[in-house]
Amino acid sequence: MPTSPQILSVVWGRIEVDGLGTMKDAKLYPGGGRAWDWNETGTRHRPGVQVADVTELLEHGAGTVVLSLGMDEELEVPDETVDALEARGITVHVLETREAVALYNTLAATTAVGGLFHSTC
Repeated sequence: MPTSPQILSVVWGRIEVDGLGTMKDAKLYPGGGRAWDWNETGTRHRPGVQVADVTELLEHGAGTVVLSLGMDEELEVPDETVDALEARGITVHVLETREAVALYNTLAATTAVGGLFHSTC
């Protein structure tokens, strides 16, 4: 199983990912990742992260998912999204962005982990 890329740094508005460069928001999974474009699924701070946002992570083999709430915890993660993931046997962690990055990097060393990371509000 391919490993998930490490996040090298996160500051307001910038996430630097090993091998992928710098982006505002990141969608990471075993074997790679890319910039997270909210427009693809119509994501907004409310209602927040939708199942459609995490589908790509599961398609790449993530058995654990880390979802960030943003630096000021303005990005919502509805119970419906968490429930849908857990119903598929996925372990879900929802944390403030810096905490989410720290947990994700720890998990990436040993676990098929994916994550959505929002670097602003």
